[in-house]
Amino acid sequence: MSTPLPRIIQGGMGAGVSGWRLARTVSLAGGLGVVAGTALDLILARRLQVGDPGGHVRRAMEHFPFPEVAQRAYKRFFVRGGIAPGSRFRVKPLPFHDRGVARELGVLGNFVEIFLAKEGHSAPVGVNYLEKIQVSTLPALFGAMLAGVDFVLMGAGLPTAIPDVIERYVQGEPASLPLDVAGTQPSERFQATFDALEVLGAPAPRLPAPRFLGIVAARTVATALLRRTGGRVDGFVVEGPSAGGHNAPPRGRPPLTPSGEPTYGPRDAIDPAEFVALERPFWLAGSYGRPGGLAEALAAGATGIQVGTAFAYCEESDLRADLKRTVIDMARRGEARVFADPVASPTGFPFKVVQIPGTLSEEAPYLARERVCDLGYLRQAYRKENGEVGWRCPAEEIDAYVAKGGLLEETRGRKCVCNALMANIGLGQVTRAGSEELPLVTSGDAVSEVAEYLPPGADSYRAEDVLARLQAD
Repeated sequence: MSTPLPRIIQGGMGAGVSGWRLARTVSLAGGLGVVAGTALDLILARRLQVGDPGGHVRRAMEHFPFPEVAQRAYKRFFVRGGIAPGSRFRVKPLPFHDRGVARELGVLGNFVEIFLAKEGHSAPVGVNYLEKIQVSTLPALFGAMLAGVDFVLMGAGLPTAIPDVIERYVQGEPASLPLDVAGTQPSERFQATFDALEVLGAPAPRLPAPRFLGIVAARTVATALLRRTGGRVDGFVVEGPSAGGHNAPPRGRPPLTPSGEPTYGPRDAIDPAEFVALERPFWLAGSYGRPGGLAEALAAGATGIQVGTAFAYCEESDLRADLKRTVIDMARRGEARVFADPVASPTGFPFKVVQIPGTLSEEAPYLARERVCDLGYLRQAYRKENGEVGWRCPAEEIDAYVAKGGLLEETRGRKCVCNALMANIGLGQVTRAGSEELPLVTSGDAVSEVAEYLPPGADSYRAEDVLARLQAD
């Protein structure tokens, strides 16, 4: 493949935050712009319901090679002029591994986002997925590849099946993915499947192959990924514990700090020399978004760096403008900080949460929210007594979760990350009680430094400002 390797990768921060505008801007400026691939089916449906400002979604949908699918989605969700303030969004079907309209929307949503990010230029664009969200990966990846995505990045687990899925799509074939199901019997195997003919009503075309980058936190994980994929990994993004979003748990599972955060120590430190020995390109992530960070990474043998937090608060990101202003002002005052919450995410991974008044980072709003799981991206598969696959989420209503065989202690402190991430980008649902879902913003430790990207006298900064600072000596 002739696609050049970038020195700077823009991280895929939170559903919708790194959308097509940001990815497009970064790629055109010489970095690798990366779209967050999570929940793009839902984002598509809600953008249509707010009236598709600018007509961008419709323009992309007109290029979708399965027009009947696009027409159905448009007819179902588009609201001319947008829904009235205070109205609830129309419910989108929950994602399932083997059926449902959500798979159509998953393909379409990823196609739309990558199409818009790549529209009118030939610079490479990437997409970022979480291995933990297995149920929607197959249609999402198919849609991204259908739009010609150049890089696929995946972490929050060990994505050993992804190179094979990519190869299947390259050959125009159906693909499957092993499904992690709690309570599986030794003789049982569950899997998610995707067949374009079944889901979209037409055979799949052969698709161009993107490069695949595994997101890892240790050489042992990278080595396991290489071994289990037969070496079909094009490189690694190596994330230290200061990075935002979902973090790998500390090695050895030490006790929490006095403040209740995971304790990271010398065993969790990244040694670039260990990755040089793997003879694959790699990018260092976690607090490298500063002048000199790129040069430091290159001197250590890395291909470059991945930076997320700095881009999350730039003008081109789709994080709500009021949240950007609040965090930048907090950073100016030296008050911006994150809490590595060990239980907030239903995935079980530590989740970096920015402490912002009036959001779910505060205990009172969290306790006041009615527990409901109506989006379902972070649900966990479990084996029902009849041998079928059921779904549960430790952030759902407690009695419902326990009735499905979940443990009571697993529900404590769990937050509905799915609904919160939609609120982060201005697409939050109105609850049954009439209030709006609250945000829960994730960033890396470098959130304390985002005000340093502001040009003199300015209250906001652009992606180009970030790139210029990253490349400064």
